[in-house]
Amino acid sequence: MKNHHPKIGLGIFCRLLGVTRQAYYQHFWHQEQYVFEDELIVSEVLKIRKNHRHMGGRKLYELLQPFLLEHQIKMGRDRLFDVLSANYLLVKRRKKQTITTNSSHRFKRYPNLIKEYVPNAPNQLWVSAITYWKIKGVFVYISFITDAYSRKIIGFHLGDSLQTSQTIEALKMAISGISIEKKN
Repeated sequence: MKNHHPKIGLGIFCRLLGVTRQAYYQHFWHQEQYVFEDELIVSEVLKIRKNHRHMGGRKLYELLQPFLLEHQIKMGRDRLFDVLSANYLLVKRRKKQTITTNSSHRFKRYPNLIKEYVPNAPNQLWVSAITYWKIKGVFVYISFITDAYSRKIIGFHLGDSLQTSQTIEALKMAISGISIEKKN
């Protein structure tokens, strides 16, 4: 501001802004300090990244703690992320997604028979779903049979494949639950 209006004193500017001259100078001193600290941290991150190119921000933060203490830099994790982001040093997360649906197949596509149907009592409509988990590098599949009215899981089966025999076990459990309910 002083450069744009050289004839007006700094004291007048500070009074107009509602800050003291000391606060004005401290602001610029802190900004210079932050720029210096950021440059130090960026250089240290680049040293670490020579050996660990894909190390994320949280691990970097833990590794930088001794460096920050040694240089008496007070920096939280969020500020480190801001510094990394400003210097294009954030590592992009790679999401490895498993493709489970193949919609371009040669099999017949059946119409949705329950699109408009709304059940008004239990056991009028069952729906099923299959989901999977990757455990220790191996996929396991769980089949659910759910009552559409009560939204209760009435049958399930955990298996190691998507074969129909695996899902039929969930259906058998659901059917056996109905016969028990009718007896009571």
